[in-house]
Amino acid sequence: MQLGDWAVLLVAAAAAGWVDAVVGGGGLIILPTLFLVAPGIAPQTALGTNKLAALAGTTTAVITFARKVPMQWRALLPGAVIAAITAACGAAAVSLIDRALFIPLVMVVLVGVAVFVTLRPAVGLTMATHPPTRRRVILVVALAAGLIGLYDGLLGPGTGTFLIIAFATLLGTEFVRAAAMAKVINCGSNVGALLFLGATGHILWALGAAMAVANVAGALVGSRMALVRGAGFVRVVLLVVVMVMVVSLGWQQFG
Repeated sequence: MQLGDWAVLLVAAAAAGWVDAVVGGGGLIILPTLFLVAPGIAPQTALGTNKLAALAGTTTAVITFARKVPMQWRALLPGAVIAAITAACGAAAVSLIDRALFIPLVMVVLVGVAVFVTLRPAVGLTMATHPPTRRRVILVVALAAGLIGLYDGLLGPGTGTFLIIAFATLLGTEFVRAAAMAKVINCGSNVGALLFLGATGHILWALGAAMAVANVAGALVGSRMALVRGAGFVRVVLLVVVMVMVVSLGWQQFG
């Protein structure tokens, strides 16, 4: 790749870090850019290189959020382990899944998310009046980590968004805290997919490391903006990112 290609990828990685830290979906920035700049790259290699950058960004976001947002570590850390295991399984099964059928299903879910958030403006803006029981928190985190972690290994883009929606709707968590929780689980799924893809030789380490630095910078800015501007800001960005995801996936599938 030429110097200009590296510059494009670093800018994309920084933008993805910002989006990921706020609402998730950074993969829809990095992955298409990788395929544009390096058309011959194998899908598994693009995914593995993206995961290296994404892991650095999600880890940074977790640290930033944890300083300001109360975290239920007893539920989140086991959830991260579950997400790592299922994401590794998903990465191993990538070649067995017909992604042409999978993407339309994801698009339907994303449209449903946008409609739900639009019609339920109070979701994610305030904490639930009656906090969920510890058992419910553990159950929701475990299920979300397992199912969405598997999706992260298989396809990836929008993982953080799905986690935020799950925590906001099923636990009554406001968006900023839901984003903080999502980053912990997403960190685990990134680790699982990265370990598998790295072990099978599907990572461009030099490029991934450079993109990781840019991703960290974007994640720092994004997580701090989410903390300062609050749940209303996250809700608006969430809706914008979800619609961009739908258009992007639709273009890939039908364009």
